[in-house]
Amino acid sequence: MTEKPQNPPIRVKMKIGDIEFEIEAQPDQIQTAVDRILTTITERLKNTNLTQLAERPAPLPRAETCRGVIQKLWEEKWFAEPRGLDDVHTELARKGFHYDRTAVAHALVDLVKDNILTRLGKPRRYQYAQKRPPV
Repeated sequence: MTEKPQNPPIRVKMKIGDIEFEIEAQPDQIQTAVDRILTTITERLKNTNLTQLAERPAPLPRAETCRGVIQKLWEEKWFAEPRGLDDVHTELARKGFHYDRTAVAHALVDLVKDNILTRLGKPRRYQYAQKRPPV
């Protein structure tokens, strides 16, 4: 008696909202397994207390340019006293913006060119300060 060779199993990974799952089954069983999981998730989502969902704060979108974030520091009068590149880079990281140091340096130079900041000192040791106060 010869056995029919078995097909390799199929692996499916899915993520629906906060729920992730992975299924591994034979090709003829995969559709049934996916349907069962989707039915279970749908029922669970229907039974979720909607007030709990409303109470969960949505994360704020943060698609800001390096220059824009530095300009906000200027608006907050953070540059009232001269600051070095390292100070600016550290402050941005503290606020949750992790830009490359060269991007920070370029943004600072652009703000100097636009007469928002002024640059004091010698190359590689520049300090940046507000040239004019924010409106």
